[in-house]
Amino acid sequence: MPHLLTILILLPVIGAVASVLYSFTPSKREEHYKWIALVTTVATFIISLFLLTGLGDNSANFRFEENVLWIGSIGTRYHVAVDGISLWLVLLTTLLMPIAILSSWTAIKKRQLAYYVFLLILASAMMGVFVSLDLLLFYLFFEASLIPMFFLIGIWGGDRRIYAAIKFFIYTAVGSLLMLVGIIYLYFHYQTFDYVTLIQAISSQPLDPKAEFFLFAAFGLAFSIKVPLFPFHTWLPDAHTEAPTAGSVILAGVLLKMGTYGLLRFNLGMFPTMAHKFAPVIIVLAIIGIIYGALVAMVQPDVKRLVAYSSVSHMGFVVLGLFSFTELGMQGALYQMLNHGVSTGALFLFVGFIYERRHTRLISEFGGLSKPMPWFATLFVIASLSSVGLPFLNGFVGEFLIMVGMWTSGVTSHPYIATMLAATGVIWAAVYMLWMLQRVVFGPVTNSENAKLPDLNSREVGLLIPLLVLMLFMGVYPRVFLDRSRASIEAVRDRLSTSPAGGSFTVNAVETQPQTKQATKAE
Repeated sequence: MPHLLTILILLPVIGAVASVLYSFTPSKREEHYKWIALVTTVATFIISLFLLTGLGDNSANFRFEENVLWIGSIGTRYHVAVDGISLWLVLLTTLLMPIAILSSWTAIKKRQLAYYVFLLILASAMMGVFVSLDLLLFYLFFEASLIPMFFLIGIWGGDRRIYAAIKFFIYTAVGSLLMLVGIIYLYFHYQTFDYVTLIQAISSQPLDPKAEFFLFAAFGLAFSIKVPLFPFHTWLPDAHTEAPTAGSVILAGVLLKMGTYGLLRFNLGMFPTMAHKFAPVIIVLAIIGIIYGALVAMVQPDVKRLVAYSSVSHMGFVVLGLFSFTELGMQGALYQMLNHGVSTGALFLFVGFIYERRHTRLISEFGGLSKPMPWFATLFVIASLSSVGLPFLNGFVGEFLIMVGMWTSGVTSHPYIATMLAATGVIWAAVYMLWMLQRVVFGPVTNSENAKLPDLNSREVGLLIPLLVLMLFMGVYPRVFLDRSRASIEAVRDRLSTSPAGGSFTVNAVETQPQTKQATKAE
């Protein structure tokens, strides 16, 4: 399919424009906006499945590439493509968007036009981030994703929504500005914004060590805030807690992955020498985040805040795997990005369902929900066990690969100590998740209002089934995902292992058309 990535980026924007135009018609009805958004995102997901047909075994090559001149005066180009790394993140985005919209079906009653327009624009921006191979284009999409999420939290969030929205925006925007400075420096140094051209240029004309240090720090800080890596995590619990359910699902499922994707694609891909020098520090921060996030989650009285802090812990595992510089660790990190999007996205849906019924998220207000809500209890337990990392569910595969990769890593002198410390996060996760389940789902019904709660309806079960099926499928048959990402991960590892500090430096396995050619068509 020609121009497939452009279609995926523009289709949500077309849906947003259609919603605005529909609002001017005399026969408009408020409930029709959600139908436009749903049809648009479902169509986007179906079209995105064609990406699977064009990515064969040699998935390190960029596919479905489009590369045309955009702003001639500065040489920036509309250069988009996917490989084995970005493929799955695009598919995760297109899968979660219709689920997020359906989760808002009855919860959002005011300003529906603006709400669904912001969700559609957010979908477009997130996909743009994962497919951009021009640094300026990447930065514009990266920043564009902040604006709709800022309004989603600030308008449709909880009681402290303004505080949470401003905190989210300031943290992430300031970090992004440092990355912009780094992008401008690279442009003036190499006269290009193109990612592939930059890698080739860096291989032949290595950066000055001091310049590479500051560039790695600038890009790394922007992405670490987005992950968020300890100690840059403080915006996340507030944003998650105050965001509407759909906002929390997208924030956990996709937006956090923009940070780890950036570390993998840009920090490790463009600055391999500094990646080795920074790795011990980042590994320490990742381990602190794993343990700290789990321990703080354990004492949260609010179930949504508990799930938010669990994200700090889980994303620490992802960063740990990336900076192990082993194939197993980096494959596990990419897999864990997908796992976290599926499992934690589902957990936020469950929290949203009980909040709609009780208008509270305090754990102390619940108890014994398994009796009036057996379907809710059953599916909630499965999603929680997936988050914990139970064998035969998806979370186990990612965490196991990361810990095996870290154990065999040569980044630190005692990798087994780092692995064992990180493994305690799995134990703490079992403690806080199982304790939360025991208080919320099992035991006697502690509140008379809980005894009257209706169980999940068909719409809510339908939302959860795709995610629960994925949890099981990814847990028992990960090869489908790992085979398509292996070559791309190995290409990044080759650049790390053959950096100037260790000898030759090559763009191994990254095949793409020269920058001067027009609109290369993918298979």
